[in-house]
Amino acid sequence: MTTANQGNAPIVVGVDSTEASLRAVRWAANTAAKHRAPLHLVHAAGFPDLYVGSTMPPPEAFKEELRKQKWEALHEAKRVAEQVADIQVEARFETDPPIPYLIRASRGARMIVLGSSGRTGVIGTLIGSTTMALVSHAHSPVVSVRDDYEEIPAADDRPVVVGIDGSELSERAQAYAFDEASFRGVELVAVHTWSDADSEFAFSQTRMYYDWEPLRDTEERRLAERLAGWQEKYPDVHVRRVLVRDRPRHELLEWSKKAQLVVVGSHGRGGFRGMLLGSTSQALIHSAQCPVMVARPEHERE
Repeated sequence: MTTANQGNAPIVVGVDSTEASLRAVRWAANTAAKHRAPLHLVHAAGFPDLYVGSTMPPPEAFKEELRKQKWEALHEAKRVAEQVADIQVEARFETDPPIPYLIRASRGARMIVLGSSGRTGVIGTLIGSTTMALVSHAHSPVVSVRDDYEEIPAADDRPVVVGIDGSELSERAQAYAFDEASFRGVELVAVHTWSDADSEFAFSQTRMYYDWEPLRDTEERRLAERLAGWQEKYPDVHVRRVLVRDRPRHELLEWSKKAQLVVVGSHGRGGFRGMLLGSTSQALIHSAQCPVMVARPEHERE
């Protein structure tokens, strides 16, 4: 499901009782208002069939108390979302484990939004393993909102930033980034990094054809070519091109300090074949100072 055929697909938020979850709900509610899309709040409890280390199932009273606590968290999330924006909000409680349920929900979602802890090594109900599993396997883009993210009022004029490396997933990331910049009415910063040690492109046929033009000129021309079609499709979006001799994770982490959203592919052209999550997207999820959207491969979505 690309930006062209999403229709009125919902934004789905994984909800638990943490502050990170409520920050994700507020961000998603603002985004749903901009897209005029419904917001679906989901708590997937994953009730155990048995006590840990026991052959006895938990009593119904125990499950009922858990349901009550989870519904309270959902109702609070719904109240927060409705305070943020006048949007259609649906709250849903599921007994399935969160990871498989949210992966299934991502098939029909505009995006999946999760709250993530900024404290290294601390994993909560929808923090850490759930976030990493979704950005590795979801059928839609996944947005990670850290609990130390400094929230900005709805009138946010900071840019959307997209990392571009020439891979197929980078092209998908551009589609989502242009779409978000257009809906938010802000500038798009297209960041492309290169290195003198990038032998794949330094010795490519394209480079040979252009008679060994300086590598920076080659990369600048390639960046312009990658953006040309999208700029025609989104004439309302002003694009700033940033070309830097650096590693992508460092440059994008720096841009996350002054952006409202960073968009990247789940892995780029530098990753190993079969790799589920690249080092750049991992670094951004763990350390970016703004929400991060991770684009997923099309063939895994079908």
